Amino acid sequence: MAGSGRPLSPHLQIYRWYFTMALSIAHRVTGAALAVGLLLLTWWLVALASGPESFQNVQAVMDNFLGGLILFGFTFLLFFHLCNGIRHLAWDMGYGYDKHVAHQTGIVTVAAAAVLTVLVWLAILIAG
Repeated sequence: MAGSGRPLSPHLQIYRWYFTMALSIAHRVTGAALAVGLLLLTWWLVALASGPESFQNVQAVMDNFLGGLILFGFTFLLFFHLCNGIRHLAWDMGYGYDKHVAHQTGIVTVAAAAVLTVLVWLAILIAG
């Protein structure tokens, strides 16, 4: 088929990456990552219901730098997916299709996710 003179399907290397394109892909990836993160939540809840020994094992895994980093990242993914979902909801209502507006709302989405993540973790640290 390659010798027929017809162009091949373009690959990701061909496309010029736009900010809104990257956010769209990131929205899908964060949705999948949140589904995987639910396994961690389920593990934690089952350990909580199973008794102090099981819960202590889970806490030992999560109560270190790597566990905290994973939880911090999960929090950012959750807020990014939420904020971008609200952005998509606005698009479903017909608002924000202009290139300039779409770019600016993308920046607001990433900034809001970052700010919300930091606020939640500050509240956790202050609460002890």
